[in-house]
Amino acid sequence: MALITLRQLLDHAAEHGYGVPAFNINNMEQGLAILRAAQAVDAPVILQASRGARRYAGDIMLRHMVTALAEMHPAIPICLHQDHGNDEATCLSAIRHGFTSVMMDGSLLPDMKTVASYDYNVDITRRVADAAHWVGASVEGELGVLGSLETGEAAPEDGSGAEGRLDESQLLTDPDQAVDFVTRTGVDALAIAMGTSHGAYKFSRKPDGAILAMHVIEEIHARLPDTHLVMHGSSSVPQALQDLINGAGGEMPQTWGVPVEEIERGIRHGVRKVNIDTDCRMAMTGQMRKAARDNPREFDPRKFMIPAMKELEALVRDRLERFGTAGKASRIRVIAMDEMARRYAGGTLSPAVTAARAA
Repeated sequence: MALITLRQLLDHAAEHGYGVPAFNINNMEQGLAILRAAQAVDAPVILQASRGARRYAGDIMLRHMVTALAEMHPAIPICLHQDHGNDEATCLSAIRHGFTSVMMDGSLLPDMKTVASYDYNVDITRRVADAAHWVGASVEGELGVLGSLETGEAAPEDGSGAEGRLDESQLLTDPDQAVDFVTRTGVDALAIAMGTSHGAYKFSRKPDGAILAMHVIEEIHARLPDTHLVMHGSSSVPQALQDLINGAGGEMPQTWGVPVEEIERGIRHGVRKVNIDTDCRMAMTGQMRKAARDNPREFDPRKFMIPAMKELEALVRDRLERFGTAGKASRIRVIAMDEMARRYAGGTLSPAVTAARAA
């Protein structure tokens, strides 16, 4: 089975200049579709579960589902990642259940609604990183608050989202502070705030530099060239999927997501992990709606899920190819977590050093 840590995967991505999409999963059908796409194009993948997904499916089910996917696709390196962990207990319980990577989102307090202080974020993220690295697991931290530069508000998703109005200093990660944060916490990847948000309704128009601050990525990468950057809220909300949903009886208002070409720009400036959830939901929902519309007497859920899985597989394959992930799986020699733990302990995986481990 080829379970890989986030650190090793992103080190390889940095060495070879590509990005890795991180797809949120909740069920078997999503996992099957994602791995079929990865297998078809020889790409490693990140499967991530939010706290909501862990409640929905259960840790044991998620772990065994990913184990089964790894057995079915032994040549594909899979990172199992906790998305938006809210405290130490959440992150450490994920590692105990077989996750190879966790995100400690210390930008918010454990209620995932209240903006945290910088010192709190540094302290809790450092503690999680110390504990995770002891067993070889990877840690992603977040600096800045995910939310819209248009509205000054966050879009809650799976229980995560700041409440109230946010100012620009909160919504845009400070590049100088990013240097201090990475140095003090020892994180393996840094999620930054630059105007993206959760959900489908990210922008009221096609985003430009005023509402999607790609320059923040470039400035942070210039200061931290060896740090793996992460874009959250990066679904592109394709017009074709909006039309598919609405054409089959949905009522999605017109909206815009993060253009794929902007993500590709980010990858050229240090973005190594790109979070995608809404697009996956839209792909499956659109086809399920269409199947229900076209076959109103149908009651076999498989007849809805099969076209939904095919739509998701096509979406995943497109992102793997666009981000440069395709063709990389067979070039990665997976390192066991106990060896990663020894490397952390030996100081060869410090946050200031990119130590890619490629075949």
